[in-house]
Amino acid sequence: MNSKFLRFLPAVAVLFAFSALAQTSSAATPPDAPGATPAAPATTTAAPASTGTKVGTINIQEAIFGSNEGQRDLGALQKKFDPKQSELKGQNDELESLKKQLNTQGPSLNEEALNNLKGQIESKQKAFDRAVQDAQEDFGNQQQEIASRILKKMAPIIVKYSQDNGFGVIVDTSKPWPQSPVLWWGEAVDITKPVVDAYNVQSGVAAPAASSTPATSKPAVPKSTTPKSSTPASKPAGSNPSQ
Repeated sequence: MNSKFLRFLPAVAVLFAFSALAQTSSAATPPDAPGATPAAPATTTAAPASTGTKVGTINIQEAIFGSNEGQRDLGALQKKFDPKQSELKGQNDELESLKKQLNTQGPSLNEEALNNLKGQIESKQKAFDRAVQDAQEDFGNQQQEIASRILKKMAPIIVKYSQDNGFGVIVDTSKPWPQSPVLWWGEAVDITKPVVDAYNVQSGVAAPAASSTPATSKPAVPKSTTPKSSTPASKPAGSNPSQ
């Protein structure tokens, strides 16, 4: 059976201008804000923006969904969509059965029966395609909500780590070249892991139980039509092997 994977829709645009965050990261955070830290005493001098000159990289998508909180919430979202996947699989199986019937019995059917069978297939195919699209959009929107919520809390950690370690620019490597302007980078400048480690400590969310399915895997949605080839883009030579 041909299958089509529910696309991982990160759309994880960096929602903050890190330069602006760097200038305001030491400002007091309202006590009732999510992830708020105690406000600095009034006599404390605000830290200046980073004057570092190093260029660093971070895979925002990996940082968000590789964090304990991201794995937990994405896993819960995937379980939420399990019934929908089962429903779509049933629709797909029915379609495949009708198409097999058309291939095997079509030549022997009279015109009325043949047209009726073709009509059923066409109608069910349209309904199935629409259901798959709706499921993809719904999953993607809810996944983006998770990503946006976590990124809001993670962004100050990225800024602080960058300032403390002499970075003046951090670029996102979530997408491979040429989708992003980053052609190559080395592990030495990648701050994804230390940021995730720091975020896990701050969030207090425990690491999820070991699973054979990575937290960032794509929930499979069956598709009766033959999908176009989707060979993953090759990674740039010498790029971070974890990307």
